[in-house]
Amino acid sequence: MSAQLTETTRVQTAASAAPDRKLNPLVRAGLLLVALVAVLALPWLIYPPVAMDILAWGLFAISIDLLLGFTGLLSFGHAMFWGTSAYVTGIIAIRSGLPFPVAILGGAVVAMIVAVPTGYLAVRRTGIYFAMVTLAFAQMIYFIANQARDLTGGENGLQGIPKNLGGLTDLINRDAFYFYYAALPLILLGAFVAWRTVSSPFGRVLLAIRDNPARARALGYDVERYKIMVFVISAGIAGLAGGVFSVSHGFASLQELIWQTSGKVVLITVLGGIGTLWGGPLGAAVVVLLEDQLASSGFNGIGIITGTIFVLIVLLFRKGIWGTVADLVERIRNRPAARGK
Repeated sequence: MSAQLTETTRVQTAASAAPDRKLNPLVRAGLLLVALVAVLALPWLIYPPVAMDILAWGLFAISIDLLLGFTGLLSFGHAMFWGTSAYVTGIIAIRSGLPFPVAILGGAVVAMIVAVPTGYLAVRRTGIYFAMVTLAFAQMIYFIANQARDLTGGENGLQGIPKNLGGLTDLINRDAFYFYYAALPLILLGAFVAWRTVSSPFGRVLLAIRDNPARARALGYDVERYKIMVFVISAGIAGLAGGVFSVSHGFASLQELIWQTSGKVVLITVLGGIGTLWGGPLGAAVVVLLEDQLASSGFNGIGIITGTIFVLIVLLFRKGIWGTVADLVERIRNRPAARGK
């Protein structure tokens, strides 16, 4: 028994070394402070709706990173949770008149409920087969939303989603700047849940499963159960992001459920750097700002330009933007030590 406990501890310790290196506590605190200041200052620097899109897509990318970077599961169907929550949030907000944070939380809960049967079937497959199962479920949800026109608006989408928030309703409806700060706590909540998940013993088990599922199973961990749990947590975070996105834009459409949305968020995650949680928001900022600038210029071939730039970035930054910068900083820090030897 003692030998098994020692082996378990060794595996968890080795697995807990995330792709981005362990940071000094002071450095980590400094990064968190800089990130918080940047988030608070963002609507002062760029158009507030664009700033809100960056945060929503960034949180969506974080939900993907929980699966891809920390569990080794590639989902091509996460748009089902983003889009399901967008629709449910809109329906609750329109039909009940509840404050939009309550509607968004309701949408996230429904996304988690949808994730239970999806995850139960999907986690029994690995690699591309897992990705295809999630994609199949997403296409089913897309078909249902398209057919339920009385509820979802079909191809016209669900329009007129209100931004109700008691006495602040008029203020946040009049200016997107104030809505940004009203919705920001929900984004921070999702980011905190992700951080707490990967920083806990549960997160260390996820890394062990990612690195060697057979050994994790041999040590007594219920691998499928852990995968289902993180899949549901990831769906809830994606649901928060989708709900915020739909309320920010005032509508939910089939575009939120289409497979290209799943592909876009995977690209954002890889672009920023997987296994970091920092990479998702960074990748989202690059993608959203690039698309906004190209759209503002009136250029029609946005897909060609963005695609080319993404390919170049992926080729030049093999570990994503965050991972590449972290490697560069690590080399600079280690250079004096190497010279001393």
